[in-house]
Amino acid sequence: MTRVLYLHGFASSPASRKAQLFRKRFAEAGVDLEIPYLEEGSFRNLTIGGQLRVIQQTLRGEPADLIGSSLGGYLAALCAARHPEVRRLVLMAPAFGFARRWAAALGEKGLAEWREAGTLDVYHYAAGGPTPLGWGLMEDALRYEDEPKVEQPALVWHGLQDDVVPVEASRSFVAHNKHALLVEAQSNHELTDVAERIAEDAVRFLLQGEDT
Repeated sequence: MTRVLYLHGFASSPASRKAQLFRKRFAEAGVDLEIPYLEEGSFRNLTIGGQLRVIQQTLRGEPADLIGSSLGGYLAALCAARHPEVRRLVLMAPAFGFARRWAAALGEKGLAEWREAGTLDVYHYAAGGPTPLGWGLMEDALRYEDEPKVEQPALVWHGLQDDVVPVEASRSFVAHNKHALLVEAQSNHELTDVAERIAEDAVRFLLQGEDT
């Protein structure tokens, strides 16, 4: 059976409520969902490249399906574009254009202050409070494409009320990736209220190979 990995979002962890919901639903289907901790033990030194290394090391070159939430969704697409052993994708509000969106949100002044200070305090959901994040994340993130080109089948869920990553980002991804299918929900970026439906779709899409 093909392995299935769940990639958590930014400033989150394998213990997140959504990750554990998916673990439970896949366990019921007979699959031990793997949820690697993408921060390598240091949120301060977090980078896109570092997280991709964690995923690559977890994959070990073996065929696998990837499920990703927010930044985890963007990472899943980046990984799939670089690793043909990735078989299928389920992306939840994928954070396409991650670096560009952060830069726009902070503005030139905010970026300059972050660069000069070396760190920026951001809320870390797993830690439950503000945590320093190194400037290296932004430097590294700018090296990666906003919208990865993937050949694998992909199921994308996105909330119409998402004010973090607009649904247009996923619409563009699906328009440029012929094997991708988009489901738009009356929900926000977290998609918490439709997580059960997404988990059911993910089990069907990945384990039975059925489109939803």
